[in-house]
Amino acid sequence: MSTDDAFAEAYRAHYWAVSRFVARRLDGQAHEVEEVVAEVFSTAWRRRAELPGAPLPWLYGVARNCLANTVRGRGRYRRLLHRLGHHEAAQRRQTVDSPDAERPGSWVHEALARLSPADQEVLRLTAWEELTVGELAVTLGCGQSAAAMRLHRARGRLRTQIERMREKDTLRPTDGSPADAPPPAAPSPLPPVPRPASPLPLSPHHPVPTRSGGRRHD
Repeated sequence: MSTDDAFAEAYRAHYWAVSRFVARRLDGQAHEVEEVVAEVFSTAWRRRAELPGAPLPWLYGVARNCLANTVRGRGRYRRLLHRLGHHEAAQRRQTVDSPDAERPGSWVHEALARLSPADQEVLRLTAWEELTVGELAVTLGCGQSAAAMRLHRARGRLRTQIERMREKDTLRPTDGSPADAPPPAAPSPLPPVPRPASPLPLSPHHPVPTRSGGRRHD
């Protein structure tokens, strides 16, 4: 098979896979996605002599470079790498209280967003594109052992973030008060109220004081 025929076959077989790859990472309109995909296959045509027997991971690597070139110079590179793109789960994620809640999608995205852009991309390539370690190495342009190590470390960091979210949720108070608020002080005991002295009964012969200071007897 000639290089032209190999390129034509790769184009027909993998055009939509590359389109989905770009759309998941580009927060733009459909025409922007089409422009990047067109650049990917234009680059692949110029480098068609390099097409491997399984071209899809190689095309993903070309697409990553085209995406970086597209956003570089427009001040959007960091924003692009941190976003989850137009993946359906990302668009429909909802906030939940903890990793143990019924809908785990949102906390997975939150934990993923706390990782570095490189770790995020490694995890996306293996989760979204379902690449093997060997295919991941081709996409990233590194050796297979290096790709396996990067994936292992990214998964470990993701687990760490999930555990931190679990701990934070465990320490969250249930009464709405801040987690670090000191407990309310115990009320001080009230002093005993003195009982009023009962007045002494006046006997018939008890002297009664008069206005002039004297005493009279009834």
